[in-house]
Amino acid sequence: MALGLGSTGARTYLYAELVEIGEIATRDDVSLLVVSLDTNPFFWSTFSLSFSDFISHVLAFLNSILLLSQLNQVVVIATGCNSCAYIYDSSVDSSHGSDTSGMPALYSNLLRKLEEFVARDEQLGKAQMQGATASSLLSGSLSMALCYIQRVFRSGPLHPQPRILCLQGSPDGPEQYVAIMNSIFSAQRSTVPIDSCYIGSNNSAFLQQASYITGGIYYRPPQLDGLFQYLSMVFATDLHSRAFLRLPKSVGVDFRASCFCHKQTIDMGYVCSVCLSIFCEHHQKCSTCGKYIPKFCPAYRGDKHNGNALG
Repeated sequence: MALGLGSTGARTYLYAELVEIGEIATRDDVSLLVVSLDTNPFFWSTFSLSFSDFISHVLAFLNSILLLSQLNQVVVIATGCNSCAYIYDSSVDSSHGSDTSGMPALYSNLLRKLEEFVARDEQLGKAQMQGATASSLLSGSLSMALCYIQRVFRSGPLHPQPRILCLQGSPDGPEQYVAIMNSIFSAQRSTVPIDSCYIGSNNSAFLQQASYITGGIYYRPPQLDGLFQYLSMVFATDLHSRAFLRLPKSVGVDFRASCFCHKQTIDMGYVCSVCLSIFCEHHQKCSTCGKYIPKFCPAYRGDKHNGNALG
């Protein structure tokens, strides 16, 4: 079969051929990995691990995913402060060799597009005249990842098992709470697990909830010098093989929500009985649906450890 694996059609044809001749009954071990890559300059400029070292670990991990199976696919989404963009897609990248400098094509193509994205995102921030944004646009990257996965689902019954991996270091942005939760529930409905590798100083409540709700893995590497080992041992395993492995589990999940009025994380608040919007202070009228909120409305209490929300 003289077909290259650089196109989606060639991969689908090879997949169908293998099923037809009986070499594989089901391809539960074939993965579509969509990676959300945090490129927030405000975080990396003050973090102990340099961005270049972080990228070297990530590139080695992505290369290992492609080496595990010729049918595996990798998609990388760069997540900046002001925008998100696809910077690599192994299904459409036809160059699998090396460039003129001897660097593998995966590295050179991804690094070139990553550099272009960082410059473009920085210019976008200057054009919008915004101040320093500590958080990255995680809601945008999750939405783009789910849109790509839905397109794969609709391409036909033969497709790899998709999952999302968030490589995040920036703190949570409470103003993105609604958009992120919508993406989480959409992933849960589509049975797409969201794995999270968080390298920041504190845990991410958003990513903890995302991994817990969708059945993914949340992990915070204790030593960043061995980041590639953690990535390959924890997040390289396909969905079929995870049932036979003892993978790390999150000790506790922070289920606290963000109020709709000030976009701040709260422990207790007021809930609209119609649209379930949460407010840190009592309002006569819900700003979301416009309905009257009684003074003694149901109260929200978020449990930081086991996630109980009591009314």
